[in-house]
Amino acid sequence: MSDETRDERASAEATAPRLGVIATIRQTTPQVRALLAGVFVSRLAGFLQIFLVLFLTHRGFSSGEAGLALTLYAAGSVLGTMLGGYLSDRLSARTATLISMGGSAVLIVSIMYIKTYWLLLVVVFLVSSVGLFFRPAAQAMLTELTPSGSLVMVTALYRLCLNLGTSAAPLLGVALIAVSYNLLFWAEGLAALVYGLIAMNFLPKKTKRAEPADVAEPAAEPAGAAEPAGPAAVAPAPSSGYRTLLADWRYMFYLASVLFVTLAYVQYTATLPLAIVHARLSLWWYSAVVAMNAVVVASCEVLVTKYVQNWPLRLTALLGFVFVAIGYGLYGIGIVPVVLIIGTLFWTSSEMIGAPTTFAYPGMVAPPELRGRYFGAMQSTFGVAAALGPIIGVTIWNHLGQGVWLCAAGAGVIATICARIGWRIPSTTAEPAPEQEPVGEVAS
Repeated sequence: MSDETRDERASAEATAPRLGVIATIRQTTPQVRALLAGVFVSRLAGFLQIFLVLFLTHRGFSSGEAGLALTLYAAGSVLGTMLGGYLSDRLSARTATLISMGGSAVLIVSIMYIKTYWLLLVVVFLVSSVGLFFRPAAQAMLTELTPSGSLVMVTALYRLCLNLGTSAAPLLGVALIAVSYNLLFWAEGLAALVYGLIAMNFLPKKTKRAEPADVAEPAAEPAGAAEPAGPAAVAPAPSSGYRTLLADWRYMFYLASVLFVTLAYVQYTATLPLAIVHARLSLWWYSAVVAMNAVVVASCEVLVTKYVQNWPLRLTALLGFVFVAIGYGLYGIGIVPVVLIIGTLFWTSSEMIGAPTTFAYPGMVAPPELRGRYFGAMQSTFGVAAALGPIIGVTIWNHLGQGVWLCAAGAGVIATICARIGWRIPSTTAEPAPEQEPVGEVAS
């Protein structure tokens, strides 16, 4: 394929209108639908992190011991996504998912029978690590099984499954606790096994979506090839692993943008309630804005993506990051109801506009044999920021008070700058290999 032909194809695909929600769902393969169903089931029964502290204190452990266990759970999730990316690339996304679901099912149930505190800490850490192997594997498989023009929309559907499951889990968990704490662990273990059975029966043993260059031009790109190609054009050996990722300086800026925007975004979880109490407002306002965010994102993100997916890639990402800066910057004016509502709507809009593209981006630029690691690095970065963000925010609040919102806005601005430097537009957009073309016929 000549450079001119490839440029024409990339240009045509970049400007072609994307499919809507229903059309995208109809186009997806049975494997993609099964994967999305499995993700929803696993999150619907994601009780352990939510109720771990209550369970341990119910068992007689101190609040400090329970807090340490929760901290180790968070640390395990960061390690788990990194290892999950490695396993996805080295074995397969399906194998990584089977290991994740089978291993976590056994470990979750074992928590009920462990009495020794230090052993309990080890198992909690392992549950979190093994249980999240599936995350990078799931996104890598979605990338491989989805036509490039539908990737952002399918990622929005993936996020919808995560959000719906995560939102419903506390309600379901409370109902189970009313009967017995043990039901939490049996239910979560069963959900893991259900996802494992879905993976075993529906997910392909090996997937590989060829890039246009892989199909027609396996040789290396000429020196004058389009600048955004980045590491995908180098085709590093699989054994290079995370070292190749670290050498991808543009992707490191992308990870920095994810880090800073998440540090800002998560301030609603700890700093915002402190600010609301300090402003002598009812905590009802905190519940109201958090509920507004959850409802708006769950009900509107997929619909917004229908239009946003047609926008230039960088514009979508940059708007998402800028809206985080604006939303939290508005809180700096004063914590009063009208500012709370407007500011929350801004950072909620940032999630709807930018998150599907941000989450899909690693699959667009990663070398095919390193997709799992690229997704694993992104998810680990998100996990680190989500864990550290509240601690940093509360510390700044204790020293600067309302100045914390200017710091959060500044983190959003830094994220925007990093995104502008690091985000690249893929010079060639991945397409299904010829033998996979019938997948698209599902839409007819």
